[in-house]
Amino acid sequence: MSTLTYPEVGATRLGPLPEGYNHLHHRAAVGRGRAQFEAAGAAVTEWRRHRAAGAGVKSSAPRAEPRVAVEVSAGVGRLRVRALCEIVWTAYENDRIGFAYGTRARHPERGEESFVVELADDGTVWFTVTAFSRPACWYARLAGPLVPLAQHWYARRLGKVLRRIVSAA
Repeated sequence: MSTLTYPEVGATRLGPLPEGYNHLHHRAAVGRGRAQFEAAGAAVTEWRRHRAAGAGVKSSAPRAEPRVAVEVSAGVGRLRVRALCEIVWTAYENDRIGFAYGTRARHPERGEESFVVELADDGTVWFTVTAFSRPACWYARLAGPLVPLAQHWYARRLGKVLRRIVSAA
């Protein structure tokens, strides 16, 4: 049984993003060609991109699949923030690989975030982060406008890290 904390499940896949949330959309070119597309897709769906960006990841499966539980954490010691999520959709297609997870109870935010790699007709490999969220706990509300800024910074960081992973493949 799902314990997601928001009703608009799947909105990052189907759109439009729901009102009443902060929205995030970040797109970055991370490589070229089929081999780099496949390397990027594996890095995204097997949690390597998160870990390489400095996040802790615990998952009930080795790669993203619907209903898989995921705990993403950041910080140090007692200041470590844990975010409990559940995979709500995946894409393992010829020119599109990725997933979205939604927030569960005890996550500091409510909402959904997707991480998708696409291979364009011209051979460019694009990485896109799409999200909608709003504070769910006192410290997220207290951080106010800093939260969307931190989310944008982290999305850009994920793109840079993925570009580095792909270029080494």
